[in-house]
Amino acid sequence: MHAQIKDARRDFPHKLTTQLVRENQLIAFEDLAVKNLVKNHKLAQVISEANWAEIIRQIKYKSQWYNREAIAIDKWFPSSKLCSVCLNRFECLPLNIREWDCPSCNAHHVRVA
Repeated sequence: MHAQIKDARRDFPHKLTTQLVRENQLIAFEDLAVKNLVKNHKLAQVISEANWAEIIRQIKYKSQWYNREAIAIDKWFPSSKLCSVCLNRFECLPLNIREWDCPSCNAHHVRVA
């Protein structure tokens, strides 16, 4: 039983990353400080089981293999404050506001997670 679980945990990231790299020309991921996130005892087990570091490692090497691009976005990049239509940056946007309209082009945005 333990061997099956180990094999499944090893197999899933390979299938996921291969699918992501084959279906996308560019993969961008946030460069998170996983070591700091694991310090949160409520999330530590889930983060560790998700094996983020291995998934990112596989995306990087498979992107080179399939001639795709994988880039790391800085954790301080204000992506949820940036309008995807006109690239206007909303300066004052607290985390409790989950939806907002761009003052420049009136595009509606929903902040996820």
